[in-house]
Amino acid sequence: MVVAILVVAGGLFALGHRQRGEEEGHIEIRKLNERYRSFKETLQQVVLSEEDLKREKKEQKKRDKEEHKSRKKQGEGDSQDRLRLYVLNFDGDLRASASKDLREEISSVLAVARSGDEVLVRLESAGGLVHSYGLAASQLQRIRDAGIQLTVAVDKVAASGGYMMACVANRVLAAPFAVIGSIGVLAQLPNFHRLLRKANVDFEQLTAGDYKRTLTMFGENTDEDRAKMQEDLEDTHLLFKEFVATHREQVNIDEVATGEVWYGQRALERGLVDELQTSDSFVQNCLAERDVFEVRHVHKKHWQEKLGLAAEGAMERSFLKLWQASLQRKQH
Repeated sequence: MVVAILVVAGGLFALGHRQRGEEEGHIEIRKLNERYRSFKETLQQVVLSEEDLKREKKEQKKRDKEEHKSRKKQGEGDSQDRLRLYVLNFDGDLRASASKDLREEISSVLAVARSGDEVLVRLESAGGLVHSYGLAASQLQRIRDAGIQLTVAVDKVAASGGYMMACVANRVLAAPFAVIGSIGVLAQLPNFHRLLRKANVDFEQLTAGDYKRTLTMFGENTDEDRAKMQEDLEDTHLLFKEFVATHREQVNIDEVATGEVWYGQRALERGLVDELQTSDSFVQNCLAERDVFEVRHVHKKHWQEKLGLAAEGAMERSFLKLWQASLQRKQH
């Protein structure tokens, strides 16, 4: 009971301060070259014999020395002068909420990016609100406007607004079975007018302007309302098509702008993507030639949120212990 009370209290505090917490945050940077090298060395210690491990370490030192000499000979100096790849992540929801973090990450990268550097965005989104994804796509456009190569990698899905973002890139990569496309526009809503009328409930709506409100959830929709909504959808679809056609000149826009989705291989055939490759493969291929940095904007958690998370974890552990004890009693 005490744990449950802590969970509720922590949750209420967290909700009350969430908006303030979202406005704060910091940039975290992780060098992936060192991370992957650590993975490799850890695995080698397990799978290699002591003799082979010594030989591998000796050969690695030799490769590092030769690489340093080669860079120095070419005038590149130390590793600080190597070209860089910045890796960003975008996990989209209906409102493209991750755009807030994306904005900060891009601003940070553009402050230090040099000519020849590249940005990789690992993008996952099934789309959402037009204006939200329009802003997210504009954030990616900032990278191209700065003269920095932009690559977008889609491992699972980039559809509708997600593809609106992806098509901004200089190069679009997709896994063979990633879902690509859905260049279309959708609007749907329930209407409770007949239910309200049956219950003798009146609904009043006043507007100034013929089209201030078209379709409504509670009033009676007319054919004129539906026609205006359809007109707005068609215009939005036209803007979407023009946007894609501007950034992907190689596509037959009338063929692909049907609202359909295609898996990676079929999307490649239609020019929606440039290459079949996962983001992990792309990153690993860059490790030898570039310094690879993963950049994340992380929100600061206030003590109320930390308390709620700690209480939630304590409750989960308590339930797990009770469940395990119950299983033991049944076995005996």
